[in-house]
Amino acid sequence: MITIARKKLPAVLTKEEQELLLAQPSERYITGQRNHTLLKIMLDTGLRLSEVINLKWKDIDLISGKLMVREGKGKKDRTLWLGEEDLNLIQKWKERQVKKIGKTPANIFTSTSKGTMGNKMNPRYIQDMVKRYAKKAGINKDISPHTLRHTFATDLLRETKNIRLVQKALGHSDISTTMVYTHIVDEELEGALKNLRSS
Repeated sequence: MITIARKKLPAVLTKEEQELLLAQPSERYITGQRNHTLLKIMLDTGLRLSEVINLKWKDIDLISGKLMVREGKGKKDRTLWLGEEDLNLIQKWKERQVKKIGKTPANIFTSTSKGTMGNKMNPRYIQDMVKRYAKKAGINKDISPHTLRHTFATDLLRETKNIRLVQKALGHSDISTTMVYTHIVDEELEGALKNLRSS
């Protein structure tokens, strides 16, 4: 069973690779600050690319950390929660975004380019940005925005040991879709046990 699943296992980032990726955008620049915040939120919530692009300021409570994902895949809403570090990042981004645009736009992550300023971000830009930062960070894996979702799910499963919680956080209607993450964790355990006495 695991040999079949192994072929399909998605790439995930280690903790070190996540830190390297997040260190690439320069927060001195407005695009760098936005990109860093966007990557961190994706890694910490498992949002799909379309969900992060459509995330609105009205969907987030900057006091409680409650984040509503409106009409995710299958037109389903779900609730996620942000920790203090992410809330601080989002708050700082909002201040800079409002200052640059001159008002609060509907969307959290918006274009900062002239002509399209305040508009929704282009999915192609985010896909290219993730690949560019990964290459710059020396991460030798074929990664995409969806890799950040896989990474979140795997980390959450490691942390909670609860596949149902992972299913709920990801908004999967069918648990079999979520089961791939158990194979990733099983494979890590297999590797750890095989290497345990080899050194």
